[in-house]
Amino acid sequence: MRGKFPRKKAKPVPWARAVGKGPKFGVVLEIKAFLKLAIPLAIAQVAQFAVSFVDTIMMGHLGTASLAAGGLASTTFQMALTVITGFVMSVGVLAAEAYGADKKHRLTGLARQGLWLSLLLAIPFMLLLTQMTTVLTFLQQPATVVALAQRYYSGIAFGVLPALGFAMLRGYLSAFSLANVVTGVVAIGTAFNIACNYVLGFGKFGFPRLELLGLGIGSSLSLWLMLLLFSVYVFRHPEVSQYQFWHDWQYPNSKILRRLATVGAPISLTLILELGMFTTLAFMAGSLGTEVLAAHQISFQVIALIFMVPIGMSQAVTTRVGLWFGQGDIWGARRAGLVATSAVAIFLGTSAIALFIFRPLLIALFIDAQDASSAEVIMIAMNLLLIAAVAQVPDGIQRVAMSALYGLQDTKVPVVLSAIAFWGIGITSGYVLCFLVGWGAVGLWIGQYTGSAVAGAMFIGRFYSLTHRRFSTIR
Repeated sequence: MRGKFPRKKAKPVPWARAVGKGPKFGVVLEIKAFLKLAIPLAIAQVAQFAVSFVDTIMMGHLGTASLAAGGLASTTFQMALTVITGFVMSVGVLAAEAYGADKKHRLTGLARQGLWLSLLLAIPFMLLLTQMTTVLTFLQQPATVVALAQRYYSGIAFGVLPALGFAMLRGYLSAFSLANVVTGVVAIGTAFNIACNYVLGFGKFGFPRLELLGLGIGSSLSLWLMLLLFSVYVFRHPEVSQYQFWHDWQYPNSKILRRLATVGAPISLTLILELGMFTTLAFMAGSLGTEVLAAHQISFQVIALIFMVPIGMSQAVTTRVGLWFGQGDIWGARRAGLVATSAVAIFLGTSAIALFIFRPLLIALFIDAQDASSAEVIMIAMNLLLIAAVAQVPDGIQRVAMSALYGLQDTKVPVVLSAIAFWGIGITSGYVLCFLVGWGAVGLWIGQYTGSAVAGAMFIGRFYSLTHRRFSTIR
């Protein structure tokens, strides 16, 4: 079934009826349906990134040592959380298919087992976070950094379960096209997080000054709040509540859990390959000197903020393609993929122009442009952002195209394609251009975007092949 369309079309579901039916469902209506999902999901991604940005600023006010240790701890936590979140993303993939196929009786089981999967993933991850002192010491990090980082890990460990539960419910509700609530919940959680971090981190209003431990606890509390708000919404929403998600207890179901893991594990592995490429290139940049590493980090932060929008779009296209996949509608799935790739290309093309124009202002947010000692960092960052402005369009397309494949439940082949593109081409070409050709950080960035562009081309080819193949058999 994975990557292949059912021979018989399922009965159109309420969501499809709300905006059009089957082959009559035009491009304009698909655009509206896509944007209805993509805009709130993108806003939510930007808001969540803003929390990390504010956390970094607060860490800086705690001192240089806290900034170094907290930045290390926060970055590694977010990367690890992103990887294991890939497992629970399978709930959204399968829920979209079930909703599109009008097999809604599956939705309750998927959500309940998704919570069990979140718990099974959270327990070992939480235990690992409490023992990061051993890990960081093994990696030969300075003793001061290890001690401070462990305080942050100890506080954020309690937020793992709600973070996974939130990600699971986000995908689940997207199948109902109920993404607007995500924006509201994340906005409330973001404001609460900033307030908690300020109070607990700096000891305001009579609370003890917990510094990095307080920042970790504040982030955990905000994640629990967001999960609570999401749960209340699921319980009270008239359409979602009819599936009695919270009404009855259900023990772990090995069959459903196995299915979730089968779909989710390759997604996580693909994320490991992609994030691994960026991490490896960051270490390569560090070997070129402090100025290069600083320029790399500044440029990466700017691009990461912009890229939150394509990530939101990628979540939306998984749902849209999954809905049509469930109905067995070949044209609907292909159209959803085309609309999403076009939308991300238009957005990133527009942002590329803005990025090219406002590069100096963006860099000035991170570093004093009037300081003569910053001249080299600024020059390198200007060049890196120029490369990003040109190359971010294919990078965004590869993320959306990969997510479109997830909507077809084609998750295993993208792992192989990612390994070839990100590691076989991205890292290899980056290393050659940086160290052998002598282009330095510019070579690293050209390499990473070359890998992303190749990945995008292969993902699009795979998506076209799957949809065209099925169309050929029924034509």
